[in-house]
Amino acid sequence: MKTPVGVAAGVLALALVPLALSSYQLGLFTKMLIFALFAMSLDLVLGYGGLPSLGHAAYFGMGAYTVGLLALRVVDNFWIDFAAGLVAAALTSALFGLLALRARGAYLLMITLALAQVLWGIAFGWRWLTGGDDGLPGVPRPSAGLPWSLAGGLAYYYFVLVVGLAVTAALWTVVRSPFGMALRGIRESERRMEVLGYDTWRYKYAAFVLAGVVAGLSGNLYVYYNGFVSPAYLSIVFSATALIMVILGGAGTLLGPALGGAIIVLLENVVSSATERWLTVLGVIYVTVTLFAPAGILGSIKMGGPSGSPHTPPSRGGPDTVTARNA
Repeated sequence: MKTPVGVAAGVLALALVPLALSSYQLGLFTKMLIFALFAMSLDLVLGYGGLPSLGHAAYFGMGAYTVGLLALRVVDNFWIDFAAGLVAAALTSALFGLLALRARGAYLLMITLALAQVLWGIAFGWRWLTGGDDGLPGVPRPSAGLPWSLAGGLAYYYFVLVVGLAVTAALWTVVRSPFGMALRGIRESERRMEVLGYDTWRYKYAAFVLAGVVAGLSGNLYVYYNGFVSPAYLSIVFSATALIMVILGGAGTLLGPALGGAIIVLLENVVSSATERWLTVLGVIYVTVTLFAPAGILGSIKMGGPSGSPHTPPSRGGPDTVTARNA
């Protein structure tokens, strides 16, 4: 009973708080929601599937570039551009998954990094199409093709909120489904799952593509929010930031990375206004969390202390116990 009440209270707060915010604060809140989605997409493969990635920005950037290019140079229609961004992210993650998922551990990490850097190099060097390091400014907020305009900050915030809640509910359903339980089993012991008859590669591949689509969705939302897209959206720094968001909030908790994403965006804006070395501050925070709360903020709370880990199997109990600890 507590969970539905808590969810309803959280949704109500997200709906009402923006009414009391300034335009700057509203924009910051919108950005926090977008990056919460981005962090949750990485958590699906890292926290639940045990698949580390340093190239997750590739799908974010592909979605953003597709929307930006179509809106500026082809047709400014929300339905066409937004759908094309999702398709581009899905195709990219499907191709990269075929190439990367044959490897494991550090090798998987390096392959995903290399593949993302290929896209970064294309975006950086193909100046006549992508604008190079100058990027593509002036991407309009969606209006054409919609019965209402999302040009206003408050209207766009509520659009992002509705999309974010729908995606979060979908991901919550996925991680609590038999598919999600199988992913956790693969994370804990892929060999045992294979012995039980699971085609582990297909499970990992499906999760990899789904995570890419959600990352592309967040890229779509961000390019409309920012009105700009550049090769930085495909960079290793962007991928590493997503990784920090997941670890800070708690890998394998879904809502933890969303919290981590919101915290990182908030710190980035607050700290960068005080010093240009805000990345150093984020690095110190990352090291501190890794040392003293390896399960992340939400993971440590669920485990009852800073030393717990959401990946530690329970001493007794079945799948329901695992679900309660990880979902």
